[in-house]
Amino acid sequence: MAFGVGLLALTLPPVWVTTVRPAAALSEIKHDDVQQPAKPQAAPDNAKPGAVPLPDPIQRIPPANKPTPPGQDEPEQVEPAKPNEGGGNLARPQVDPAAPLPPVEYDLSKLPEPVRRMRDLIVEACKSGDIEKLRPLIGSGDTITQLSLTDIEGDPVTFLKGLSGDTEGQEILAILQEVLDAGYVRLDPGTPQELYVWPYFFAYPLAKLDARQRVELFKIVTAGDYEDMKQFGTYIFYRVGITPQGRWTFFVAGD
Repeated sequence: MAFGVGLLALTLPPVWVTTVRPAAALSEIKHDDVQQPAKPQAAPDNAKPGAVPLPDPIQRIPPANKPTPPGQDEPEQVEPAKPNEGGGNLARPQVDPAAPLPPVEYDLSKLPEPVRRMRDLIVEACKSGDIEKLRPLIGSGDTITQLSLTDIEGDPVTFLKGLSGDTEGQEILAILQEVLDAGYVRLDPGTPQELYVWPYFFAYPLAKLDARQRVELFKIVTAGDYEDMKQFGTYIFYRVGITPQGRWTFFVAGD
């Protein structure tokens, strides 16, 4: 199913506000860094009415600092590395034209069970026509699904509705399902950044797509969109990433 030039209007506006407005065209996508919206922390159980207060934590006296022996430098304090620090945004295209192409898979039985289950749950929600069914899959807090390459405010489901050409979000559901029906690739296997990504075009330079693969691409985008993406050299329309543990990490478009 190809989404005409209108699908370019589904991509992201330069600045997100709580008021929904049409997305910018594909060629107008900003190159801003991703900032995940902060989410309020849940109140502790002992703050709920009628709950038994928890005892105060045991106060432990920290051991006194031992003097550094003469001639020995004090050990350097190193902060623990943050996830994906320095590795860029995994939702952004990072295609090396000289690197070997990753194998394209279509067989869903080759997916790890958590990945296959999350993929099936997303597709089932799309087929229902009710965008609210995506809410529990999107999650919240630190594990919320990334829905934009820039910061967003407000409710994530409302944000997705704003990307859709209709008021109920059914067009964006159709795009999401079409993306997950395409072939997929496994990126960075055996590393903390390992991901299963749909569609596989995300990991392929456009110039290396053969005639059969371009037919598959045109099920998701139009020939006009394809020409627009050539300036980037890679696919920059909607893509989905799921970790081996079954967490839906992103559903975004743009470069």
